[in-house]
Amino acid sequence: MPRRTMGPVLLTIYGVCALTFMMMMYALERRDARFVAAFALGCLLASSYGFLSGAWPFGVVEMIWTAVAVRRFAADRRAYSGRP
Repeated sequence: MPRRTMGPVLLTIYGVCALTFMMMMYALERRDARFVAAFALGCLLASSYGFLSGAWPFGVVEMIWTAVAVRRFAADRRAYSGRP
């Protein structure tokens, strides 16, 4: 495969991996708060894919989901530790 056509292929592979990771962590997040943190990371990876691919609205939405997941992770950790 010519070198200049590898960019879009690699970007697509990155996107598939980022979204697959994000969805797997979403499915597991009821098991432990660490999966909520991993879901936040997956959202951040998906957001970067959106911006890199030129789909900036997708990148913005995933950035918002990242913030929501980080807040939920912080709330879950506080609840688990018994701190207010």
